[in-house]
Amino acid sequence: MPYVHDTLLRLQKSSPAQTEFYQAAEEVLDSIRPLLDKDKHYREQGIIERLVEPERQIFFRVVWHDDQGRVQVNKGYRVQFNSALGPYKGGLRFHHSVNAGIIKFLGFEQIFKNALTGLAIGGGKGGSDFNPKGRSDMEVMRFCQAYMTELHRHIGATMDVPAGDIGVGAREIGYLYGQYKRLTGSYEGVLTGKGLNWGGSLARKEATGYGAVYFAENMLQDRNDSLKNKVCLVSGAGNVAIYTIEKLYELGALPVTCSDSQGTLYHEQGIDLALLKDIKERRRGALTEYLDSHPDARFISVDEYPADGHAVWRFKAQAAFPSATQNELTEADAQALLANGVTCISEGANMPSTAKAVDLFLEAGICYGPGKAANAGGVATSQLEMAQNASMTQWSFEEVDNRLKEIMRGIYQRSSDTAREFNQPSNLVLGANIAGFRKVADAMIDQGLV
Repeated sequence: MPYVHDTLLRLQKSSPAQTEFYQAAEEVLDSIRPLLDKDKHYREQGIIERLVEPERQIFFRVVWHDDQGRVQVNKGYRVQFNSALGPYKGGLRFHHSVNAGIIKFLGFEQIFKNALTGLAIGGGKGGSDFNPKGRSDMEVMRFCQAYMTELHRHIGATMDVPAGDIGVGAREIGYLYGQYKRLTGSYEGVLTGKGLNWGGSLARKEATGYGAVYFAENMLQDRNDSLKNKVCLVSGAGNVAIYTIEKLYELGALPVTCSDSQGTLYHEQGIDLALLKDIKERRRGALTEYLDSHPDARFISVDEYPADGHAVWRFKAQAAFPSATQNELTEADAQALLANGVTCISEGANMPSTAKAVDLFLEAGICYGPGKAANAGGVATSQLEMAQNASMTQWSFEEVDNRLKEIMRGIYQRSSDTAREFNQPSNLVLGANIAGFRKVADAMIDQGLV
């Protein structure tokens, strides 16, 4: 379709050298072609051209002192992409790989992910090229305070509500919130992922991982199957991976892998969840420490990874949960997964599979849950935290978890029903993209040229 092609060409000229953003935009625009053919008014209203350009992009300098008193300078970002459905909502990522293209790809994905939840939240994303790994608590605090000193003027409980992402956990959210409160004098639900004793929600930490597993279970149930007794591969070792593993055990599955920046851990008997939590949540250590307690496990360092992919995807299993970062699962990894018996993939990370890998999954007709649908549990529970803050209450873990389960069921149902509407019943990429796009686009049309 020349319309989509021309839009992507213009995007590359207006936003140069933003590869991940182009990839995300192309994936969405390609899959909504059937809708654009069916409903011409989306083109007449310029919806695509409006959607691919953020409503606002905020770039700023972050200056802070390290423990040696040296001045450090990082770059900060907040991209407020679309507010047609509600206040901007999306996490902050602190990682050395962060740049404008990464933030824009994440913010673009967030629009449709948030729309799929059925909740009143728009799409945004932010972060910095600051890497908290190896930094002291005081250095992290000083950086967070400097970052929030600039960001605070652009956010608010009914305007833009950031959350955590890679590199931004409970510690960072605490420092960010404390500085926001100091600068504004307001105690409001402007950040989610807060501490439980000062406005946080039970089950928020677990939500993205739990949600990805619930989504997988919904896909399998539609095929008269379940996760019980399935061997599962999980990447990552942060919140998403840890609580994916926890929920897999609860549903009777056997997770046998996880990974971090140093390599992949494989334990045929099943990952020792208590030990993993101790290493990563309490000690903030490396996965290699796992071998001290389980010498029967195997650790594959990044130097031993196959040139065409990642070791974490090269073991026999029936289900896989990419839960680390973008493009972590290559075409060769996808071929290995399919050859090794994987028939269900539920993405806990944002766009973790390359475009060619996704094509292979769709051609194989397996259960494939794309990230914008499968990992929406985190942002959904963030919105539940906003609701609790607004009413000055705190719900029980069970209540939040039950709501999360229903939200993930709703996301799956909307994606599945839309895929069937367009005669591609096993293509949840198409279903999720069209369902999310249509909800946002219709709201944009209703609200006029804003």
